[in-house]
This record gives sequence, structure tokens and C-alpha cells, in this order.
Amino acid sequence: MTMTTREDFREILRLVRPGSRVLDVGCEEGALLDLLAHEKQIDGRGLEISAGGVAACMARGLSVVQGDADQDLDHFPDKTFDYAILSQTLQATRRPRHVLDEMLRIADRAIVSFPNFGHWRVRWSLLSRGRMPETKALPLPWWSTPNIHLCTLADFLALTDDLNVRVDACAAFAANGPARPIDPSSPIENWRAETCLFMLSRVEPGRRATAGAEPPAVSGDLFDG
Repeated sequence: MTMTTREDFREILRLVRPGSRVLDVGCEEGALLDLLAHEKQIDGRGLEISAGGVAACMARGLSVVQGDADQDLDHFPDKTFDYAILSQTLQATRRPRHVLDEMLRIADRAIVSFPNFGHWRVRWSLLSRGRMPETKALPLPWWSTPNIHLCTLADFLALTDDLNVRVDACAAFAANGPARPIDPSSPIENWRAETCLFMLSRVEPGRRATAGAEPPAVSGDLFDG
């Protein structure tokens, strides 16, 4: 693992079981898949919309197909993977609810990271300048960003309730610091977390995720290989 590895990649690496079947949705040039293959010996697959990204992945010897998460996840059979990962891409999808629902259909667990639009720097930029913010997590101006469905930590947590899925682990990132385990239901975290990472799983049929649910697991405790 190099010194330049993204912090959310480090956290994903801690969460994924060795030897797991993994689908990286929106894998770009395959950096995360390559890391997981070398560090956790996963059976990895990738789905990437850009031809350039697919070519870069193939040059690394990775198994990747060209496709669009908004429509092509529908073609995967149920429970094909142990993990489906969507890293910093959910906000760029046209149908984020559908994408998340499909990820949890084709995999036992979904790992999702995204920039938190409720972070205090975002709020301050809107309040003080009255303009769309540009931060480390949201570096592009509004007219060139691929993000079309920005959300806050609280928005995402509401979506997990709507889908009736369980939060198995949650971590936050800010600046260049490492992952920090958090309780996503704590209001202060919607201010503090610049980027959020969730690991989710389906709730058994007939049960609700909020009924007798345990607190989210401490980051790194689950499946640390």
C-alpha cells in the first residue's frame, strides 16, 4: 500500500474480507481493485462507464466491463458478490436510490463513500458567499462537476431507512486525516464529516432496520483481515 493511497481506499481495505468476491462500480482506472487484489487477494470485477478507464484496468490485468451503473447493474444475478463498492460515485449517478438497491441485491454488502454536502465548510461557503462551494471533497465549479445528486450525511441515512437496510459500519474523513468511526445518527457528524463511508447490508424480510438495531460497528473492527 503506497503513501498516496486514498483514505477511503484504506478503510475499504480494512472492511473487505480476504478472498471475497468484489464488484467495484465506477472503478475508473482500477486503483482500488488493484489494491484489494494485492492486499486481500479478492476475486474482483469492475464496472466502468468510460472506455479509457476500462482500457487502463485491462492494462493492469483486471477484469472490467464497460457499463453504466444506472442501468447495467440490473443484469447481474442476485448475490453474485460478497461486496459491491461505490467509491465517490453515488452523487454522479442519475438514479442513486436504484443503484444502491441493486448493489444490495447483487451483493451481501454495499460499501459506499460520498462527499457530505452538510459539512461545515460547505454551509459556510453558501452562507458567506452565496455560491456553490468548492472544497477538497467538492473541488470542481458547479458548471463542470459530474455531481448531479449531492446529499448530506442525514439525507443518506434517511435513504437507508427508506430502503430498510442496516448500517454495519460508518466512518468519516476530513482534510488528509485517517478514517474516524462515527455514529451517523449524531447530528454533529453532519457538520464534521467532509466525506462519509458506509457499509450496508439487507435486513431480514419482515424486520425493520430500526427495530432493536445495534449501534454502527466501530470502523475497522468488522472483517479486519
